[in-house]
Amino acid sequence: MSQVFNFSAGPAMIFPEVLQKAQNELTNWLNQGVSVMEVSHRGKYFMELVTQAEKDLREVYNIPDNYRVLFLQGGARGQFCRDSDELDR
Repeated sequence: MSQVFNFSAGPAMIFPEVLQKAQNELTNWLNQGVSVMEVSHRGKYFMELVTQAEKDLREVYNIPDNYRVLFLQGGARGQFCRDSDELDR
């Protein structure tokens, strides 16, 4: 079977190495004894993950400190809808 490449807007293809790591950590995330789906979004390890993700994004995209990095749900379509809601106020 040949490798499939997906260049659409999403969902995007995931590299096999990433899939393998996700599979390995699915039931024991960061050796915590729980799956990644059971980790509290307010817990120490998740907050460290978010902090590191923001740091990495700032470095890669050269985001200055006077800008905020937001991790939001709903995808782009949901955020575009929110933008218009905010402008309406």
